[in-house]
Amino acid sequence: MPAVVTAPARQTLKTISGEVVEVHRILCVGKNYADHVAEMGGDPKADPPLFFDKPPSCVVQSGATIPYPPNTSDLHFEAELVLVIGTGGAEIEEASALDHVYGYAVGNDLTRRDLQGLAKGSGTPWCMAKGFDNSAVIGAVTPVAQVGHPTTGAITCHVDGAMKQDGDLSQMIWSVPEIIATLSRTVTLQPGDVIMTGTPAGVGPLQRGETCVCAVEGLGEAVVTIAA
Repeated sequence: MPAVVTAPARQTLKTISGEVVEVHRILCVGKNYADHVAEMGGDPKADPPLFFDKPPSCVVQSGATIPYPPNTSDLHFEAELVLVIGTGGAEIEEASALDHVYGYAVGNDLTRRDLQGLAKGSGTPWCMAKGFDNSAVIGAVTPVAQVGHPTTGAITCHVDGAMKQDGDLSQMIWSVPEIIATLSRTVTLQPGDVIMTGTPAGVGPLQRGETCVCAVEGLGEAVVTIAA
């Protein structure tokens, strides 16, 4: 039956070889670096992983210039390791979780921090703080066959050349296998699911006209410029 309303085309990510990955959805881990949990006023050991999502329409390819988002005066950067699910499943065991990963990339989980603060204070969802247009900046995906499964390596963020975040993947509280296994007990993971794995300490504001470069050792960069 013909569609009476046609949705926009599915978002894609580029791979380092120029192929594309179709994005099914974006799943995110909050509070996954102890130093970042502490800087946000939390207790790193208090809770299991915190999950939230972003619509796939949030995806921005590395190198883009985007407008400063509406309804905020406190836009923040968050450098993250990103993984792409290649083989889906439910109730995935930690021991086999890495078999479900197609590859890895660098991401920037842009956040309307003022709206997130209001949501935290009222106990309401983070949707509008995290899931707004252009809020998931993601670099090229490197397949597992070429990079393996990184567990250590620098994760950094520079704004106009000044370093703002300087962490290491080894500081993650919840490992990639733990994240996949835990998520798959709540939702059935699908090919094209993109998982953003959390950010280290040092998050801060982005202003109009600034360029933000997030990087993970061995995986390249996710670059975005906020329009002046």
